[in-house]
Amino acid sequence: MSGRLAVIGLGPGDARYLTFEAREALEAADALYGYGPYLDRVPMRPDQVRHVSDNREEASRAEAALRHVAEGARVAIVSGGDPGVFAMAASVCEAIETGPDSWRALDIAILPGITAMLAVAARAGAPLGHDFCAVSLSDNLKPWELIERRLDAAASAGFVIALYNPVSRARPWQLAKAFALVGRHLPGVTPVIFGRAVGRPDESVTVTTLAAASDAAADMATLIIVGSRETRLIAREGQSPLVYTPRAVEGAIA
Repeated sequence: MSGRLAVIGLGPGDARYLTFEAREALEAADALYGYGPYLDRVPMRPDQVRHVSDNREEASRAEAALRHVAEGARVAIVSGGDPGVFAMAASVCEAIETGPDSWRALDIAILPGITAMLAVAARAGAPLGHDFCAVSLSDNLKPWELIERRLDAAASAGFVIALYNPVSRARPWQLAKAFALVGRHLPGVTPVIFGRAVGRPDESVTVTTLAAASDAAADMATLIIVGSRETRLIAREGQSPLVYTPRAVEGAIA
């Protein structure tokens, strides 16, 4: 039997955000690997085996899955959102690069999903309508000083910024520091969106300003979008405001 590894993005939460391609790969798998809360979102056949690991065990999870595939199994590794955005696809590629040469011949498929910044942006309007970037505030795999430089560069260059992994129990101070860094380049009225658990029953979306953003609650289930100088807010009576960034930049040559 020929093995195959599918690296799958489950989307932001609800099963309706799972692509048909991802659903078919999950149903075809002999074994599923992933972080426990993500695996809990996947319906399981009686003959499927689940391999649960902690959220910080990406490297060992990828290696275990690749060994299983090398034995001829059809395996799926799951990630929330999109597997290529701060998730398992990079860990799988790294394991292949540093692992046995035989792993380079394995059948690997990376299946996209809806990442959190797209789900949150859609709830709020179109804040990613012009140039944007994504930055993880987690310093588990990179130094905080590098995060600071990237935030400073992105804000000064006029990018809308999506912030992943904004806070955790171990680093409760970093989000306020991030807001202070981008505040060097942006006015206090810049729209900021807090999207928590979008696509799940406990979803919440809050639109505030950069000046008030430090007082808004956030956790690891929160994705934050910081607008640029061009980002606008459209107030709507009785409804949530629309936040969007125009596709055209004032003064640009047509």
